[in-house]
Amino acid sequence: MEVARKRSALLVVDVQNDFCEGGALAVPGADSIIRPINAMMGKFDRVILSQDWHPVGHVSFASSWSGRSPYESVEAEGIPQVLWPDHCVQGGEGAAFRTGLDSDRATLILRKGFRSGLDSYSCFFENDRTTATGLDGWLRSVGVSELFIAGLATDFCVLYSSLDALRLGYSVRVVEDAVRGVDQPPGGAARALAAMRREGASFTLSEALN
Repeated sequence: MEVARKRSALLVVDVQNDFCEGGALAVPGADSIIRPINAMMGKFDRVILSQDWHPVGHVSFASSWSGRSPYESVEAEGIPQVLWPDHCVQGGEGAAFRTGLDSDRATLILRKGFRSGLDSYSCFFENDRTTATGLDGWLRSVGVSELFIAGLATDFCVLYSSLDALRLGYSVRVVEDAVRGVDQPPGGAARALAAMRREGASFTLSEALN
C-alpha cells in the first residue's frame, strides 16, 4: 500500500512505560509493537505521538476514590469512568515514552488527560465529548485527511481515537500488528476491532506500507 505522504499521518497512541511490560497498567504484548511502529515512521512526513499525562490524584485513579478498586466503574460529574491503577503521572518515568520507541521522529507530541477531573481516551476529545484536544485543527491545518493508527490500547484509546477520527471525516486505517489491547473486560479488544470496522475503519499491516 502506497502511503500518500502529503495527506496522511501516523498516529501512535500512548506507547509509554506504564502501558508496557513492568508498568503500572501493562498491556499484554505491548513491547512487540515498537519495532513495526519504528519501521513505519520513515514512511510518513507527519508522525503524531500521544501521551497520557495525568496529575497526581487524577479522577481515573482508583486511589482517588475511597473504597474503590482498579477496574471498577463509577460516575465522575455524570461521566462514566473506569478506575485504573495510578499511571502516567506527569513527569514520572511511567509517563515517558517507551525505551526503544523512536520518539525523536515525532512531528507533534499530544498530551491528554492532564485535567485532574476529566479523563481522555480519545486523541481528539476529552471524555466529556466536547472539550477538544486540538488535534483535529492541527491535522486540518497541514492538510491531513487520512490517519494510520497504532499504539495502546486497542479497546480504549485506540478505539476512541479511531471512532472520533471517523466521525470527523478522516479516512482511518488501523495497523493491526501495531496495536494491543488491555482486554478488560475479557473480549474487549476483539469487540473494539469489530466496532472500528463496523464504523468504517479499514485495517492494514505495517509491512504492507510503502
